[in-house]
Amino acid sequence: MMNTKRRQCLGMAMVIGITVAISTGGSAFGQVRFTLDMTRRIVGVSSPAPSPDGKSAAVIVTRPNYLDNRNESELFAVDIATGAARQLTYARHDVSQPQWSPDGSGLGFIAPDKDGNPQIWIMPIAGGDAWQLTSSHTGVEHYAWRLDGAAIAFAAADEAPKLEGEARHINAFRVGDQDIFLRTPLQPLHIWLIPAVGGEATRLTSGSWSLEFTLPPSSPPSGLSWSPDGREIAFARVPAPESGKVDQVNVWILDIASRQTRPLNGAKRFQNTPKFSPDGKTVSYWYPREGRAESAFSEVCLAPAAGGEGRSLTRALGRNLYYSEWMPGGREMVVAGNDLTSVGIWLQPLGGPARRLDLGDLVVSGAYGYEVAVAITGAIMFVGSTASSPAELYVMDTPSALPRRLTNFNAWAADIKWARMERIAWKGPDEFDEDGVLVFPADFSPSVTYPLVLVLHGGPNTASKTSFYPLAQLMAAEGWLVFMPNYRGSDNLGESFYAAIVGDAGRGPGRDVMSGIAELRKRPYVDKKRKAVTGWSYGGYMTTWLLGNYPNEWRAGMAGAPVTNWEDIYNYSDGNVINASYLGLGGSPWIGNVAKKYREQSPITYATRIRAPTLIMSNMEDFRVPPTQAFALYHALKDNGVKTEFIGFAGRTHASADPVNARERTRLWIDWVKQHIEM
Repeated sequence: MMNTKRRQCLGMAMVIGITVAISTGGSAFGQVRFTLDMTRRIVGVSSPAPSPDGKSAAVIVTRPNYLDNRNESELFAVDIATGAARQLTYARHDVSQPQWSPDGSGLGFIAPDKDGNPQIWIMPIAGGDAWQLTSSHTGVEHYAWRLDGAAIAFAAADEAPKLEGEARHINAFRVGDQDIFLRTPLQPLHIWLIPAVGGEATRLTSGSWSLEFTLPPSSPPSGLSWSPDGREIAFARVPAPESGKVDQVNVWILDIASRQTRPLNGAKRFQNTPKFSPDGKTVSYWYPREGRAESAFSEVCLAPAAGGEGRSLTRALGRNLYYSEWMPGGREMVVAGNDLTSVGIWLQPLGGPARRLDLGDLVVSGAYGYEVAVAITGAIMFVGSTASSPAELYVMDTPSALPRRLTNFNAWAADIKWARMERIAWKGPDEFDEDGVLVFPADFSPSVTYPLVLVLHGGPNTASKTSFYPLAQLMAAEGWLVFMPNYRGSDNLGESFYAAIVGDAGRGPGRDVMSGIAELRKRPYVDKKRKAVTGWSYGGYMTTWLLGNYPNEWRAGMAGAPVTNWEDIYNYSDGNVINASYLGLGGSPWIGNVAKKYREQSPITYATRIRAPTLIMSNMEDFRVPPTQAFALYHALKDNGVKTEFIGFAGRTHASADPVNARERTRLWIDWVKQHIEM
């Protein structure tokens, strides 16, 4: 819901600066309390890529540079046997998408050229400097090695038409189904081919249609998948480069020799992430049950590569899956998705039930795409964390083996006294089995009563988990209990719970949250009066809803990037018209009496009831949740005498990811609660 094939999200509460997976290997038994300044030391680990021989893995390591206000990413190689890490790139600062050449002699990655355009670079593993392979004028979005290693296919946007004379000064363009902050028209993405030794790139596709694209925070767009014989490429396409049309994504096959394309099996919407099987006879892809993306989990499906009807591989598993990869030999797939307050990784055979792998208390990093990779040896690598140990790279040498930690980039974390997290479960309204995460102060005593601060996740199709979460740790260090409930629409408790939000965006989820609070009130250490509610994006929606519909419950609120008016989301956001089907409110608000339903589900309708001091934060060019809604909430509160502040951050983004402003967002968030929760 509220996304395209669950690819665009009304994002999770993004907090600390580094938006990639965060990493260390700390102990819960240190003596130093976690502080905001310590977030400077967090190192990110992401994008594990096993080598063709399975003996090493490439990873991206990211460190915040506060002086220059940027997150700096470099490429490392990690030995699978020993965990020894070796840095491969230096002073590039913006490295992504590591991919080994099929023979293991080179390692591809994307990094900017001298003009700032992202290009493919090749690092010789035997030694020597990386060299630039592509020179795309618009930059490279993503790429894939042909399996013989002789060529690379890549995605790049078309160049804007060249204008001459007075026409050079015309800045008008057709808008279409785009967001309110689009300043120049998006150009279609198409497939190009280049020899792996260098040379001229050749265009393989063209037209007004585009390869699938996404605007973060979203999972990455579908990649390019080569057939084993190198004759075809599977890809996902949309009818136009308009963000309001990305629900119309489907899988196509490109014949390299003829440049002809054909649909895989005629699906019209929500079909993406294609991958050829090792024998080339089958293509896997993601698709919601019966094509009902607004109320059905994303399943992994299989179809004949030659064309034909697909079948769900993971129907019986009953989880919303955001990772799938073929195991060597092609008889099984590895899949992953949220499960209770963790992330499950399953080994799914082509026939028969899936087997959940034993990860212990580790939670795989990621939300709309997971940091998992499969090696040729059958080993499974992932980036994972626990409540008290920020994420590191782990390996399971076989699917039956226990995870083994490979990296320790954040050894400093062993000295920190981390807060404990606990999954709590209760019977919610409508007989749903519900859960959430409770974070305890580091010096918790059951004989003391503590304020309760809610942090509501965004999405809404994701879940709160017992993973390392800096914001929750910082709040717990203030002496607060932090409650992160999974309300209906969350994707961790089965499809019925997931689908129950359709047509009921606020009232049902609100009752879920309040039932969780009622469960916590049974515990003597939970203060019944000192409560605050906070969240970002859909978490901001739920915060505003709860503030207005349960006005006497709260001492304070923080609504970040808050969805307050569904009509604004329909009219102005990057998802725009797609939301007519996801919301389950009867279609467009401009037809018939549908607008009445939109208003009933919009928290701004109840904003005059709010009494708690409320901080509002938003990026001023947020394309996902346009700040028109934050402005309306601010005026509604101020004009009715409610204490409020509206803090805006610059940038065309859903939440500032640069380290300085991300830290400032966290500081303001916590300080507002601290200022008002004791009132």
